[in-house]
Amino acid sequence: MENFTPVSAALGGALIGLSVLILWLGDGRIAGISGAVGGLIRPQAGEVAWRPAFLGGLLGAPLAYSLLLGTPEIIIRSAYPTLVVAGLLVGFGSRLGSGCTSGHGVAGIARLSRRSITATGLFMLAAAVTVFIARHVVGD
Repeated sequence: MENFTPVSAALGGALIGLSVLILWLGDGRIAGISGAVGGLIRPQAGEVAWRPAFLGGLLGAPLAYSLLLGTPEIIIRSAYPTLVVAGLLVGFGSRLGSGCTSGHGVAGIARLSRRSITATGLFMLAAAVTVFIARHVVGD
């Protein structure tokens, strides 16, 4: 809990929620990162313009933060092979679950979607089991 920062976490959560609301009300789109990226890979007519802007904001915001406030210290204690496997599993899981934590966990739960509430519960359960195995069984 040494890195627990409730003010910045609450502010970040509020900004994520606001961005989801703006995209939903402004364009009728669900702010899911896996769907936004997937739509760039297989674009459909009329579905391309908002995606680079959305993803550009995701990449640009931390860069702007670093320029304005300095680069925060980020410590990753896992080995690179573990991070690669984790990334692949997250990608596979988001395809399997027809969405990711941003689409289901933020936008879906806000819309009271039973499918999204179930998916998010399963994401969280899988995360807890994965952390337990990684920390206490494998020892990474």
